Amino acid sequence: MIMKIGVLKEEKVPADKRVPLTPKQCRVLLNTYPKLEIAVKSSGIRCFADEMYIAEGIQVVNDLFDCDVLIGVKEVPKSSLIPNKTYFYFSHTIKEQPYNRELLLKMMELNISMVDYEVLKNQKGKRLLGFGRYAGIVGAYNGFLTYGLKSGKYNLKGAHNCEDRAEMEGEMSKIKLSNEKIIITGNGRVGSGILEIILKANIREVSKSELLNNTFDEAVFVHLKTMDYNVRIDASESNKSEFYKQPELYCSSFMDYAKQADIFIAGHYYGASSPYLFTREDAKHSDFNIKVVADVSCDIDGPVASTIRPSTIVDPIYGYNPISETEDSFIQEGNIAVMAVDNLPCELPKDASEDFGNEMLEKILPSLIMSDDEQIIENATICKNGDLTPNFEYLRNYVNGN
Repeated sequence: MIMKIGVLKEEKVPADKRVPLTPKQCRVLLNTYPKLEIAVKSSGIRCFADEMYIAEGIQVVNDLFDCDVLIGVKEVPKSSLIPNKTYFYFSHTIKEQPYNRELLLKMMELNISMVDYEVLKNQKGKRLLGFGRYAGIVGAYNGFLTYGLKSGKYNLKGAHNCEDRAEMEGEMSKIKLSNEKIIITGNGRVGSGILEIILKANIREVSKSELLNNTFDEAVFVHLKTMDYNVRIDASESNKSEFYKQPELYCSSFMDYAKQADIFIAGHYYGASSPYLFTREDAKHSDFNIKVVADVSCDIDGPVASTIRPSTIVDPIYGYNPISETEDSFIQEGNIAVMAVDNLPCELPKDASEDFGNEMLEKILPSLIMSDDEQIIENATICKNGDLTPNFEYLRNYVNGN
């Protein structure tokens, strides 16, 4: 039986240039699966032009009505949804986001099967897809860009003005550091992306004790794990499992590091009820030393007190005045320079798309095209047959407007 996959035109505003499959990846799929067809909806904004798909022998069309499965990146406008299809994209509904409730209702009304990338997981519960690695890569680079402007030591070209990652990394030869101390948080995809850039910059890793107690004649970094900056309030021995279950028993010890570090690249996951890393009161202390925060996680008014709003790709930096607790000039002495772009992978759309598409080819599409024996796709399907699936029954009150 022939299956036809359609690659959607991204229609969300502001425009997103990323794609779920590159032209070459489409070609690989067609070569691998003889009973597969692929069509790409014409677009003037994606990072791979229509002509590049055509050059690989891929159909470029004006509508995708004859496709069985439609794949994109961001949410599809309600007016563009096609009934009785299977969709793959980031729906931003699984956390009951109010702004997308109507989108989910519309998909149920149109008998759409909605597969959300965010909940595609293996049997161990590990996510299989995401753009987190490139969020970390661009976020770390932007952190160095911000520090160059804040310190006046150097200037880097914005990642979004670079043709690709190779050009961006070429810019890194301009970085001039002396004895700066850098904190990194975050593991998983985001953390690995941050580390790729840190190591590309040839910055040496040191231990927690070394960062807190030693001086250096070179830039160094420490990679903090969750339990490195969360300690029990009663000073007894910390326990990671207990922390996740009862975070109210813990407080942050991040200030120990904030007194020593110059740059903080935040890529951690923040769980509800966990202690803030540093508060607005912490940032007021005379010994708070961090000058630049590159907040890849970008939780607004949350665990990183200086992140009071998201910034944008074209205007990525703002200043946080810790005394007035308001936005101010990031150049001003005493203010924290904040980089909090909330769509970082969009700055390198070609590389981010290729990375994402490779994971689609390896981990997801075989289950879609051949057989979903491990129920990877089934378990990530939010709605089908006009209703929520059992895994997402918890969204019932959300769709009912309660």
